[in-house]
Amino acid sequence: MAIFLAITAALFVSVMMVMVRIFGGPTLYDRILAVNSFGTLTVLILSALGFVTGRPDFLDIAMLYALINFIGTIAILKFFRYRSFGAPRNPEEES
Repeated sequence: MAIFLAITAALFVSVMMVMVRIFGGPTLYDRILAVNSFGTLTVLILSALGFVTGRPDFLDIAMLYALINFIGTIAILKFFRYRSFGAPRNPEEES
């Protein structure tokens, strides 16, 4: 039980370091990577919490959060690349 509390404490320290990168990242892509890392650490914290408390429901929530984190990261990267969530425009058609 003590080892899992130590793991959870290490995860919270990691979350604090990622928060520094989110707010102080030099580029946009550093911030996006930090948000993705934050989501991954949240999944790990939820999994550890579910294991320590003996409630497997937290694992289902963690898997759902991981899926939302993945889809959200892909959507944000697509938005910043094409400036739209729709299909990329063909520059030749605009001429």
